[in-house]
Amino acid sequence: MFMAIPLIDFKQRDALQPQIEVIELSTLYERAFNNHDPQDPHRLSFFMLVLFEKGSGKQMVDFKDYAFAPGTVISVQQEQVTAFDFTDKPEGKMLLFTQDYLDNVHANMRLPSFTPIHLHDHYSPMFTLDETNLTRTQSLFAEISAELACEDGDPLIVMYLFSALSLLHRRLKTVGEVESLSPSQSRILSRFMTLLQQHFERVRDANWYADQIATTYKTLNQICKASTSLTAKQMIDAFTIIEIKRRLVVSKVTSQQLAYDFGFEDPSNFVKYFKKETGMTPSAFRNHYRKY
Repeated sequence: MFMAIPLIDFKQRDALQPQIEVIELSTLYERAFNNHDPQDPHRLSFFMLVLFEKGSGKQMVDFKDYAFAPGTVISVQQEQVTAFDFTDKPEGKMLLFTQDYLDNVHANMRLPSFTPIHLHDHYSPMFTLDETNLTRTQSLFAEISAELACEDGDPLIVMYLFSALSLLHRRLKTVGEVESLSPSQSRILSRFMTLLQQHFERVRDANWYADQIATTYKTLNQICKASTSLTAKQMIDAFTIIEIKRRLVVSKVTSQQLAYDFGFEDPSNFVKYFKKETGMTPSAFRNHYRKY
């Protein structure tokens, strides 16, 4: 059996508006964590946007280190694994929000979907703001925080501010969604990702997922390519490889056991599959990222 990466759920403290929260990064230094250390790998059940304002260091996202400095923004998508670096006691803010909140925003206004673009090889969760856009981002964070703290705060104001922040950052990113999805396309993609999270260990057939969603392979493929530039099969393989990487790094599970867990009858086929997708053998990958 593999050692599970801690799954961190969205937990608000005395929030006037649910499913979204702004937190000062420094509060993590004072908080008692019973089941995990924020500096160790942990998986999020929500989305997180981190704005670094002071200090430097590296934040890990899916076992890649991203160096941050004042003005750096790092976005972590739902289900991704991350670990903080508190060595330099960086200062900044975190914007946390759930899929339910995103669904609510999309129901009230036009906002580009948060698609699983992190599965793309060329995606980076990090980008750096220039002085002008850092000031604008800080102002939007401050306005969201102020409205969330207001006793008679209006959820719609928060949604507009959240949308403005999302659209600003989307314009600044070098890699983003290829197209905006329609509501029906977003629902299909969301259903596909939910099924993928449930069945990726045993099912890597895109046609099976299309059947389960009651759509055609062609339609599913078009939506996947529009949102991530990847085909449905490439998304399945990318999702599977990321999960294998996570288990290799945080547990002592053998390649033979992983091969069995992921439905490979022959461990050698598992090694070939992993090397084809990553360019490394499972053991070489584990040794490279053993520090985690």
